[in-house]
Amino acid sequence: MAQNKLLAMILAGGRGTRLEGLTKKVAKPAVAFGGKYRIIDFPLSNCANSGIDIVGVLTQYEPVLLNSYVAQSQRWGLDVQGSGVFVLPPSEKIEGFGLYKGTADAITQNIDFIDLHDPEYVLILSGDHIYKMNYDKLLDTHVQNKADATIAVIEVPIKEASRFGIMNTDENYRIEEFEEKPENPKSNLASMGIYIFTWKTLKKYLQEDDKLDTSSHDFGHDIIPKYLADGRKLIAHPFRGYWKDVGTVNSLWESNMDLIDHAGDLDLSDRTWRIYSEDKGSPAQVIGSSATVKSAYIDKGAIIDGYVEHSVISTDVEVEHEAVVKNSVLLPGAVVGEGASLDYVIVAENVKIAAGVTLTGTEDQILLIDKNVTK
Repeated sequence: MAQNKLLAMILAGGRGTRLEGLTKKVAKPAVAFGGKYRIIDFPLSNCANSGIDIVGVLTQYEPVLLNSYVAQSQRWGLDVQGSGVFVLPPSEKIEGFGLYKGTADAITQNIDFIDLHDPEYVLILSGDHIYKMNYDKLLDTHVQNKADATIAVIEVPIKEASRFGIMNTDENYRIEEFEEKPENPKSNLASMGIYIFTWKTLKKYLQEDDKLDTSSHDFGHDIIPKYLADGRKLIAHPFRGYWKDVGTVNSLWESNMDLIDHAGDLDLSDRTWRIYSEDKGSPAQVIGSSATVKSAYIDKGAIIDGYVEHSVISTDVEVEHEAVVKNSVLLPGAVVGEGASLDYVIVAENVKIAAGVTLTGTEDQILLIDKNVTK
């Protein structure tokens, strides 16, 4: 098969336990976001917009919805000849289906898939971040520096740096040291979990790592430190756009609220860099004569007959007469009954809140409702 310059692999197999009830039956990358999207739409759309033709999506936990969703390559324009989105579960073992042992092992188990497409470079992505990025610029950095690996980094407040993998670099952004969640960070360049590797070199390291019983088979813990120990050239690529790891209930709420409070940072109406998603064919939103809407993000199919303020209202949501929804995120198909009151709440998909119920969280502790609530 003809060589592809750049092939993408999206790691979408994490459990997402910190999203609590939202990931009981749905893989974290398939969790709804921003009215009509799912989290996985962002890396897939970035790939499509960057001209990457071959994308592997590595799934594992609760994969049914995610597998069927990403298999629809036409959503991202990746259904033409020579392109495609490929669902890649863990390899079958003699005793049954296994699991990916770590992020590096997930790639190792798919070496044959990558070799089939014969890329010069491999782009490794996470399936659970909200951002827009042109991966061509990342590749340019990699090629121009003749790097063995290039890692996207973002500046974070130094007081928060201990929550991230931190890259310590020289003045030319050559990585000299990698520290995983350091107690006393030396810099504020946080790894975004977005890597470009020269494939021939990475393949060798993966095969060696696979033989080590002492390895956790992880990029951050094993592969990148081994590259550094061997004197390989690792370059940091600074990213200065919007990026959020939506790994917790609070961070998912915050990122949704950013669509209202910081709309310019994550502009989902930008026609020059579209985020593609499923079109459910829902009708236009309906704002009733008795409704009041203030500073809200409302998607198609929503019916609003109550009071909505500073909230994200997803596809096919209903807010009934005299219901009050403030500072909240209602995921697709949620229903808020007549006279109910919500403040600092996330309501999961298709969950119904009975009439007259009051549910209240705080900005620091968002309340997640993942089951129907009756009086």
